[in-house]
Amino acid sequence: MKHPHWSRGALALFLACAGTAFAAPYPVPDTGQTACYGATKKIRCPAQGQAFSGQDAQTRGRQMSYTDNGNGTVTDNVTGLMWMKSPDLNGDGKIRANDKLSYKKAVSLARTATFAGHDDWRLPTIKELYSLMNFSGIDPSGVKTANSRRLSPFLDDTVFDFAYGDVKSGERFIDAQMASSDLYVGKTNPNERAGTLFGVNFADGRIKGYGLKLHGRDKTFYVMLVRGRTGYGRNAFSDNGNGTVTDATTGLMWSKDDSVKPLSWQEALAWADQANAQTYLGHSDWRLPNVKELQILVDYKRSPSTTGSAAISPVFKSTAIRNEAGQTDFGAYWSSTTHANMGRKPGIAAAYVNFGRAMGYMRGHWVDVHGAGAQRSDPKVGSAADYPEGHGPQGDAIRVRNFARLVRDAR
Repeated sequence: MKHPHWSRGALALFLACAGTAFAAPYPVPDTGQTACYGATKKIRCPAQGQAFSGQDAQTRGRQMSYTDNGNGTVTDNVTGLMWMKSPDLNGDGKIRANDKLSYKKAVSLARTATFAGHDDWRLPTIKELYSLMNFSGIDPSGVKTANSRRLSPFLDDTVFDFAYGDVKSGERFIDAQMASSDLYVGKTNPNERAGTLFGVNFADGRIKGYGLKLHGRDKTFYVMLVRGRTGYGRNAFSDNGNGTVTDATTGLMWSKDDSVKPLSWQEALAWADQANAQTYLGHSDWRLPNVKELQILVDYKRSPSTTGSAAISPVFKSTAIRNEAGQTDFGAYWSSTTHANMGRKPGIAAAYVNFGRAMGYMRGHWVDVHGAGAQRSDPKVGSAADYPEGHGPQGDAIRVRNFARLVRDAR
């Protein structure tokens, strides 16, 4: 049976006719996170109302499910998309730096590819690519070689072929960035005059905007093409007139307002619990969204520098902030998903999505280094004052306290 292409009007009509029980045409696959975490480490999953309750592992969504078609392709049974199984583009059986392509060459490949007998391949959107993200992965930042038994990528490597960066070719171990088709509508680091491409790094579990030039040359990326029905991640929002917004595409209902003030991760989880105790907006099954649900909200055609808005539909209210560079901006939003790492405090960070600029401190200045729509992570505890020049190679801004927005299933 062929899958229909849903227009916004058709989706709205479908939702209205289905009433309160409907199946979303484009559900968001679960993150795959099964462990619960406290402020710094794994914990026994807490009961409702206890500290850290309501986190990612405690909500079971549409579990990721794949079919290996035996011809170098994999079908995602949740989204219906078909993927190339491997970024080994030269077919030598190894995934290395010489398999990577520039953005222009990746676009060209998609136009001409006839892989596995299909001629309708395309470079995936950032939302399509992120649908594969698996948060059972562990961030190996700081690891130099693949000699650790604890390595676990943010991609199901029992189904897809995966490799970390090609260290022998001079790359960093975490240089496993994969190209999407989405260019940032704003500007990142002023030196990135060639433009910025959003990519997913299945090695360290992040979305970042990457300059198309690196040291004067075209930056290259791993590439996995996709084919099949379009429409995943194309939101169809309806303002319900009661403080809630329903997305007919995903079957999720959101709070129109955010938390207004920034919260710690634990406070954000508790805020959702409090909302349920108060039957907020007439519902008692709100939750802090997992990171894939949160990322599906991003409108990659918007940015503070081009539209003067957060990278989200204007149907939502987004609290404005003054960022590290003193600019009027919009905040990052917590997910319920822990961003696990290989350090002594494996649960210290949680994943967030930038709906404003993704700031970083570079060459003595605060700039938008990764773009509105990036997904990074912040410590769950501590103080932003401890990071006056950010953290990591691009000086990622560390805020510790971020905003939150509630979600529930529109049953």
